[in-house]
Amino acid sequence: MTAVEDFTALLARTPVSTAEALALFDALDPVSVEEMLGQWWGSEFPTGHPMDGLLAATGWAGKRFDSADEVHPLLFWNADRSDVFAVDPALVPMNLPLPDAARKPWLHKVITLGRPVMGTTKYTARLRMTEYRGVSSATMIYDARPINDVFHRVDATTLLGCMDLRDSAPYFFVLRR
Repeated sequence: MTAVEDFTALLARTPVSTAEALALFDALDPVSVEEMLGQWWGSEFPTGHPMDGLLAATGWAGKRFDSADEVHPLLFWNADRSDVFAVDPALVPMNLPLPDAARKPWLHKVITLGRPVMGTTKYTARLRMTEYRGVSSATMIYDARPINDVFHRVDATTLLGCMDLRDSAPYFFVLRR
């Protein structure tokens, strides 16, 4: 089975274990910074991580890479999903213990209502090549958070992202063009 076939099979049966997701991630090819440029649409890749379900509930849309030094790491859909806006990651609470009730559509309404406070036009991350798990690949480095998102290629239009957050298990997500 190829890594792409493994990705498709695992995505069809999520949640998968973190160990399975890491094995898949390690089997995929690295990505260059140049390949990351542009807008990418995001979705979750559930592994039982405490954050599973939160991005979908908040209306997360994806990420936009305008250059290596100009990155919007958190794009969210507006209320009617006709447009996206960038949110400053420094204003997003991380590692809060949230009950399953928080993983509901009302959370998207809270994010949308918070747009005047949380929204930003400033870039809040950058891209660099870093080594993670023995492989050098494009990595998004948050300016105000101890987070690195490392990317590996599934195919020409799909990436598997692995969020490396200090003191947390890896969190996985998918980006598509």
